[in-house]
Amino acid sequence: MYQVALSESYFPAQTDTPYREITIAEMLREQAQNIPDIKAMRELLPDGSIGREWTYAQLLQDAEKLGRALASRHAKAARIAIFAGNCPEWVLMEYGAAFAGITLVTVNPSFTAREVRFVLEQSGAEAIYYAPVVRGAELKPIVDESCEGLSAIRHQIDITDDTQLLHGHENGELRETEPSFIAQIQYTSGTTGFPKGVLLYQQGLLQSNYDVFQRIGVKQADGYLCPLPLFHTSGSAIAVLGCLTTGATLVLASSFNPAAIVTAIEREKLDIMGGVPTMLIALIETARATGADCSSIRRTVSGGALVAPELVRGGQEIFGAPTLIIYGQTEASPGVTHTWPDDSETDLTQTIGQPLPHMEVSIRDTNNNSVCPIGAQGEICVRGYNVMQGYNDNPEATAAAIDADGWLHSGDLGTMDDRGYCKITGRVKEMIIRGGENLFPAEIEAAMLEHPMVAEVAVAGVPDDKWGEIVACFMRAAEGEKPSASELKAFIRERLSPQKTPTHWIWVEEWPLTGSGKIQKFALSEAFVRGDYEGRSA
Repeated sequence: MYQVALSESYFPAQTDTPYREITIAEMLREQAQNIPDIKAMRELLPDGSIGREWTYAQLLQDAEKLGRALASRHAKAARIAIFAGNCPEWVLMEYGAAFAGITLVTVNPSFTAREVRFVLEQSGAEAIYYAPVVRGAELKPIVDESCEGLSAIRHQIDITDDTQLLHGHENGELRETEPSFIAQIQYTSGTTGFPKGVLLYQQGLLQSNYDVFQRIGVKQADGYLCPLPLFHTSGSAIAVLGCLTTGATLVLASSFNPAAIVTAIEREKLDIMGGVPTMLIALIETARATGADCSSIRRTVSGGALVAPELVRGGQEIFGAPTLIIYGQTEASPGVTHTWPDDSETDLTQTIGQPLPHMEVSIRDTNNNSVCPIGAQGEICVRGYNVMQGYNDNPEATAAAIDADGWLHSGDLGTMDDRGYCKITGRVKEMIIRGGENLFPAEIEAAMLEHPMVAEVAVAGVPDDKWGEIVACFMRAAEGEKPSASELKAFIRERLSPQKTPTHWIWVEEWPLTGSGKIQKFALSEAFVRGDYEGRSA
């Protein structure tokens, strides 16, 4: 960890890793020259077997060929959409676009035609590159419907058809770009209003995810397993570009099949693995049930939710490795803070770690934007090279997110201790207002995760005639007998004040999730109101 003694909730930029201004194309050419025979990408098929593979030299060759094909069809700085699940072609499109000097617009493959059309129109995309089938669903009808009447769309190309995809590569010329060139436009989840297109540039994406991999301890030629979606920064930024900058091997899972992935870990002796908590829990449970040897894993990395002590202990049991947590958001390329491999269990499970290098992080008063005292709650803010250029064609939203001093306001409430370790205490817009008092779900969730029988938890507000809102606690159980509502109440009352104690306790078998694997709390609240859950009060 960084040895600091802070006097306020402001963490200055650290410079313990190299800082480079470089483009994606330059980085791939460099790796292909220095480590041509190291595996750059391996395809993990749904049955757990290994499909196609690329060395860094082969990846460069194919990326340049695709880059020429793209350049033959699109002008420099044109925007093209990618609408597909996890597959090597997606990664090749990411690299090919970098060599052609065009911007990739990432589209969630679970989107409806209406949602796809919004992204195409808002981004100004002039083409859509798609996979014909994702998880059994045909995407071509969605593409046709979303593009109907859109005169800006000049091409609809199946990325699995080399004849279409590589057409024109003999005539196209590769283009040089600058580190400041916008490499991707990624759309936020749109929890309030329409999604916003985040403008991410090459330098921010490369440096940020190099530093993430350095914090994790990824080494050259390590096998990094990625089951996370490529349309999200966890896949196309952290996994793909982290592997590129480190010279590691991207093992790309086309789908999340716990049994197949556990088999692959055992057979291929993979080193590092990323995944949201629900994924890691499923892998631990599968390995425990099958007896698979997953001890080759040196680190597991999670994000999107706090890591429960049970998950940390399960990870140590099955993998013999610490489970690290990354905190960030798309607008920050995406990492902001990260735990360290030698952190204590308390820091691993109750904090989101220390800030990553080369960026400033502060906790700021939501009323006057001043820096908060140590331990005081405020909004988590970040400033540095990694901050997005802005939201596409949305200056009002950009100005609301990035203040006049360059601080990106995350929308997350948190605290910072004198070591610079941060905690999440809630969302600025996700507060539960119970009888006029502001309650923060993250605080209640953190306390509940200390219970050995609670594997995962999500706290949300539900309507109440008397209080306006009351607290509902949704839980997925660890193995064993579920505690009663009265036992849960007694447990939480030892840790939190009465008004923060949930009124309803609901056990769930599965979660409503976003495309990137985050729990949709609004969907839990809506389902509760409909009567879909049988809650227990205490």
